[in-house]
Amino acid sequence: MLDTNAIVSVREQIARQLRADIIDGVLSEKTKLVEQELAKRFSVSRGPVRDVLLQLTKEGLLISKNNCGVVVNSAPQPELQPLMVNLRIKIECHAIKIVINDLTEQDFTQLEQILATMTKAFKEENYSLVTEADMAFHRFFVHKAGGDDLVNLWQPIIYRMRMNYKRISTPDECFDEHNQLLTNLKNKDLKLALAALKDNVK
Repeated sequence: MLDTNAIVSVREQIARQLRADIIDGVLSEKTKLVEQELAKRFSVSRGPVRDVLLQLTKEGLLISKNNCGVVVNSAPQPELQPLMVNLRIKIECHAIKIVINDLTEQDFTQLEQILATMTKAFKEENYSLVTEADMAFHRFFVHKAGGDDLVNLWQPIIYRMRMNYKRISTPDECFDEHNQLLTNLKNKDLKLALAALKDNVK
């Protein structure tokens, strides 16, 4: 779950910032990331930086090349985007089918809190946090359905999709799409929940 008031480790703070830099295009593709420079930037030793670079490599945002070190991955080719969308939808539909009858009031409260964070971030034009909240919403039921195994299958797909994300969404549209999915989950209406998911993932 995304909790903006939670204590976040130094490693996760660094990971969040580098993810945002990559997704927002601040770090362009093929940019080389040097441990020593990042350690200086974040005022930490090279150990946490090394751990973050490995984590983001597993997520697909970075790639490790022989004799080149770690560089920012390139955005997927346009012809791969429909395939990635289909793979993401298949994973999330699978997750919804598993969890729809097991979601609790506590689960719904947590999902509502994520949507509140997303809405607040939109109003503040904090688009990195919007992205983080959006992913946290979907990650919630993916993790509930299959734990880390399913998340590790899903996560590289969604991060790579975000590297060339072109869809324009207003705050109201974004909230309404997620809230419709949440409403259908609350009503345990599988057909409508799957339809709402497919409307949201484009």
